[in-house]
Amino acid sequence: MSEQSSLRAFDVKEATGDLANHHVDAEGLKRALRALGGGVSIITAGEGETRSGATVTSATALSIDPPRMIVTLNRSASTLPVVERYGHFCVNVAGPDHETLANQFAGRGGLKGAERYLGADWTRLVSGAPVLEDAAAAIDCEVEEVIERHSHAIVLGRVVGIRFGNRGSLVYRDGQYYALGG
Repeated sequence: MSEQSSLRAFDVKEATGDLANHHVDAEGLKRALRALGGGVSIITAGEGETRSGATVTSATALSIDPPRMIVTLNRSASTLPVVERYGHFCVNVAGPDHETLANQFAGRGGLKGAERYLGADWTRLVSGAPVLEDAAAAIDCEVEEVIERHSHAIVLGRVVGIRFGNRGSLVYRDGQYYALGG
């Protein structure tokens, strides 16, 4: 292949139609991110009646060595102050049959705080954060740092406990849940 034809292989065409450049705003970003499937996790924190939690697709490993997790939480949601107050959180990886629970922790149905924990069995590991008994996996963390940026806070957690389940997981894409394995 000549150098000229090699260069043409990498020509960039201007996008047209639905692929054309769109105005960058919150709705546009949400629409773009809906195309990306994400693992569903239920973030839990607190004790007794002060428990709170949220459903997220933003939990991931920051580092494997040392073991650190990262999760982003909306600054206006009730979960962040509880995470900060107690200095802990648990990333409960949702299993294939946790769609109802994921919706509860997402605030659907109007449940808030400790009410979101109804209908499931909970335990604790090292940090004291609530752990979903039948989670696909649970990653127990102590808060290492909270970085507030724009509408969300980036919460860094030092992993202090891990629990494994024998099941698949739940993925969220384009407004729908999908079960993987299990």
